Amino acid sequence: MKFSVKTVELKKGLDIVNHATAWVTTTPILESILIRVNYSDVILTSNNLETAIEYTIKNDLSIKSEWSYCIPSKLFTSYVSLLSDDEIEIELVSDSIIINTESGKLKIKWTPAEDFPLIPTIKEETSFSISGKVLRKAIEKTVFSAAEWNIRPTLAWILVNLKWTEAICASTDSFRLSEYKMNLWADNMVSFSQIVPSRTAYEIKSILKDDDSVKIISWDSQIAFFFGNTKFFSRLLNGKFPDYSSFFPTNYSTKAEINKADLMQALKKINLVSKENNYSIKMSFSSETGIVLETSETQIWEWEIKLTWAIEWEDNIIGINSTYFLEVLGVIETTHVSISFESPLAPILITPLKDPEREDDKSSFRHIIMPLKI
Repeated sequence: MKFSVKTVELKKGLDIVNHATAWVTTTPILESILIRVNYSDVILTSNNLETAIEYTIKNDLSIKSEWSYCIPSKLFTSYVSLLSDDEIEIELVSDSIIINTESGKLKIKWTPAEDFPLIPTIKEETSFSISGKVLRKAIEKTVFSAAEWNIRPTLAWILVNLKWTEAICASTDSFRLSEYKMNLWADNMVSFSQIVPSRTAYEIKSILKDDDSVKIISWDSQIAFFFGNTKFFSRLLNGKFPDYSSFFPTNYSTKAEINKADLMQALKKINLVSKENNYSIKMSFSSETGIVLETSETQIWEWEIKLTWAIEWEDNIIGINSTYFLEVLGVIETTHVSISFESPLAPILITPLKDPEREDDKSSFRHIIMPLKI
């Protein structure tokens, strides 16, 4: 029993399914990849019990017979990644598989396919389609402000809320909050609200291409993303995302509109020092001098940077985490941003200022960062 496949196709499939392989686990089968050989295709599957991925290889195959088996992912992937041969032949013999190429061969023990955990059975209760470019952007705009899974798992998620043709994604780690709104295709007449694990969002973003068309299916406590040759399955989280709409301030006493690139450059400089104080900086707003960024004195040094920009209404001083500030600026695409707040202890609202050349962009983004005491 054997089949042959183009090396480039196998590498592509392994790169994708390994996003759901468990590398360190007490359940060894989760460190394996299931290879299912059919006469028409070869399906690679990984499953870490939280997420699962199926990748189907359809082209450049020569298949002698149908069979299934599991092999250790780390060894198999590492070996294939080193191969420069155009084609690989994989043969099942007794309790092992043999990976043959013109340059050599590798023999690996296999495990019965029956031991591999099953992929959830799909129940297409709710489904809609979205472009890869739009989905990637929605994840990029929100996933950075979700909590880290190993620190605050109850906030390591993204809210995905659809009403007809508008989609809203939001995330928070309790220190900051992001919201991104976008328009979908007119045929997406669905209502949908789910909490997606941020780890799922990270993995989807890393393997999705802008030109992919993505079908999203939700049922019970599961969600699936189908695009190209890939099927990505994930558990959904139980719980309720906080009603965050009232968190965004509607009034301000101080507001500045500033060039994003200038501000990012200043923050990168000041981060060299602010890391000594957990990235805590002071930001002064003055109608006369503009914006001044300062660090307190550390064992190394202290730093002050001035940026000359117009300030509206009251002069004020706030404390802010400079890394949080840099991260949100990194997902804003416009050349200028708005910074506004009502008092030194009120949430700091950061929004992009629309560029004239981007008037056709109907999406919106807003972000708040909680201030630090100074």
